[in-house]
Amino acid sequence: MANYALLNNVEHADVRIVTDRAARYGDGVMQSLVFPFELRNVQACYPILFQRDSEDNFLPLALFGFQQGENLFLDESGWQAPYIPAMVRREPFLIGYRKSDSQGEPVSTRVLSIDMDHPRVNTERGEPLFQPLGGRTPFLENAADLLESVFLGIEHNKTFVNALQRHDLIESMTLEIELKDGSRNQLIGFHCLNEEKVQGLSAEALGELNANGFLMPMFMVLASMGNLQALAERKNARLEGDRQGGSDA
Repeated sequence: MANYALLNNVEHADVRIVTDRAARYGDGVMQSLVFPFELRNVQACYPILFQRDSEDNFLPLALFGFQQGENLFLDESGWQAPYIPAMVRREPFLIGYRKSDSQGEPVSTRVLSIDMDHPRVNTERGEPLFQPLGGRTPFLENAADLLESVFLGIEHNKTFVNALQRHDLIESMTLEIELKDGSRNQLIGFHCLNEEKVQGLSAEALGELNANGFLMPMFMVLASMGNLQALAERKNARLEGDRQGGSDA
């Protein structure tokens, strides 16, 4: 259960954040929300698919595995990919809101918050948040900048997805991957871009997407689909390693 607190240099003067990558620190996840500003980096490593949220809106996601809690990029030495999505890196921080009055009108101000029950949070090891005199450390400044990018990215995602839907480019998909051990992993509830419809876009539509900064992210999503096979190969390698480990035992 999360225990959110507005970050301050009095109550959290001694707080440190573990930056190692491991399942015990919350990295054992199958997928992560991603944003247009990072899709060039994301597509170099992961498949990018879409999934509906609880409000029936499409969200772009980076896929790390084929079942809940599976991250095929994690091993004993850390996260084995050159880029980690922003929503993973921002943990254990998030944006909170402080309410106040301004000339009798309620005002909400964005502030840094932290989940004090997150496994990365402790007082013994990791990156400190505050300097001895109370100023923010470079680590915390970077975290604040990242959260600002995430905040802007959430709205950018909405307009990006709306543009894709306006041109009817998102379609449902059911992907079944057969592994070397004979098992099948089926991805249900995901959506992808229809490549034929993208290729059939008019010059006017392409110009509109480009003018709004969505042309490159759209092509990055398409390019990322080649990573599905690489992800399946990671799964096969993991299964083979587990099999050999069991045989050795």
